[in-house]
Amino acid sequence: MPYLAKILLYPIKSLDGIEVEKATILPSGALQYDREFAIVDAQGKFVNGKRHAKIHLLRSEFSLKERIIHLKIPDSDSPQIFHLDREQAELQATLSDFFGFAVKLTQNTNMGFPDDTDSPGATVISTATLTEVASWFPGMSVDEMRRRMRANIEIDGVPAFWEDRLYTANGETVSFIVGDVQFLGVNPCQRCIVPTRDSSLGEAYPNFQKIFVQNRQATMPPWVAASRFNHFFRLSVNTRVAKSEVGKTVEVGNNIEISSQS
Repeated sequence: MPYLAKILLYPIKSLDGIEVEKATILPSGALQYDREFAIVDAQGKFVNGKRHAKIHLLRSEFSLKERIIHLKIPDSDSPQIFHLDREQAELQATLSDFFGFAVKLTQNTNMGFPDDTDSPGATVISTATLTEVASWFPGMSVDEMRRRMRANIEIDGVPAFWEDRLYTANGETVSFIVGDVQFLGVNPCQRCIVPTRDSSLGEAYPNFQKIFVQNRQATMPPWVAASRFNHFFRLSVNTRVAKSEVGKTVEVGNNIEISSQS
């Protein structure tokens, strides 16, 4: 039986994630606290892993209940501690010093800052998929692949690429239930440059995208909606959530069931 094995939230876009036992569905369909904040430059553009590889060098730990971030700057002796609501000016100043240009912290408590604003629900992957994909790259651990892919919901009790069942032809969705929350699987997530880099150092893995694409195509299950792949640098599933599900929670251990296509 497929079940929810991990929930990972990323309170500040592009910084480290935090593993939680349960998460609440926001009005947008996103998970509460996920990508709630983003770092932006003076032009309002995201300061993220796509545009600034240096961000990989930052280490962060979050205490969501206390609204605290412990931020570790390279070569510093100990983490600096900031309250996410009351000490934003101090946090912004520290980040600006690190990047070498002025940045601000922006906040969206309704949807956060997902890459896919049309499908802002939790991104979904399976533990077996992470294990299989990590095996394509000698010396890479499953935890490292998990940090590179940055999915929210991890499913266990299933074979690799099981989550590819959670989307179908363009314009249609696949309904699946996590506990008592109904999600709509939309499409396979298009990957960017971030997974090609070491999650802690920002260094590129040689030929990562080429190796990934070759193996992804070779291991594609025969039942996958192949029309959704204009290229094979795609992994995990983007979702939406109906308004009826707002305020409900998903919890580690929840059973998962595919209910229908629509």
